[in-house]
Amino acid sequence: MQLYMREVARYPLLSPEEEYELAVKRVEKDDVNAAHRMVTSNLRLVVKIANDFRQAQSNLLDLIQEGNAGLMQAVKRFNPYRGVKLSSYAGWWIRAYILKYIMENKSQVKIGTTAAQRKLFFQLHKETQKLLAEYDRADTKMIAANLDVREKDVIEMQKRLGQPDVSLDAPVGSGGFDSNETTRGSLIAGNDERADDMLAAEQVKQLFREHLDEFKQTLKGRDKEIFELRLMSETPLTLQELGNKYGVSRERSRQLEARILKNLKAFVLDKGVIDISSE
Repeated sequence: MQLYMREVARYPLLSPEEEYELAVKRVEKDDVNAAHRMVTSNLRLVVKIANDFRQAQSNLLDLIQEGNAGLMQAVKRFNPYRGVKLSSYAGWWIRAYILKYIMENKSQVKIGTTAAQRKLFFQLHKETQKLLAEYDRADTKMIAANLDVREKDVIEMQKRLGQPDVSLDAPVGSGGFDSNETTRGSLIAGNDERADDMLAAEQVKQLFREHLDEFKQTLKGRDKEIFELRLMSETPLTLQELGNKYGVSRERSRQLEARILKNLKAFVLDKGVIDISSE
């Protein structure tokens, strides 16, 4: 770290006039040397911001490396004609890259793979503290409503953030790693399904997919769009996003979704593909 700081100190800071001149060269002439000077003169800024996140990541140099990537992205996108200082603009990019790195490396298991999970990763603790201060309690339903995510996502993120990673090779007992010790991985059930059972299950799934397409043909207008955007999409819209799209409340969006699901259940039962009457 000391070697890096000595290296960074070699690069002088830019005056506002120099910064503007270099930025114009980079934008209008795609001047690589100008971009290089803009980056190197702001390396101290990256170190300063990275230090703010040091408690979340033990290796400061890793944070600085990610912050430098954010700085380069900022220089690439910086518009000198908007009257904003490069350091102010770059700060957002530097923090974004550092936060993304922390989120992806906090755990060996990815904990922020969807928009809702990323929102919860960054805001769960803050929102919990806010509710505790205001109402002296912070249950999952309140957090989900305030952050516009599912209660299920809140519960899942609380578990992920509250539990450390556990190696599958770790012994179940407390005797340390031993070749004769039962490991956690050895207790995970294997896939021992018979081939004919697996084939039958796959055939049922295929039939179900076909009937889903058939059900979609019975829908029109808004119902069809909700079915595709909310129920069938790999990145479904939230109820609030649906409400904004159709100019209705979040509760009304939920009612529309519930009606479609009810019709789908009746349709599938009528086809006799899967018995879900007990669900």
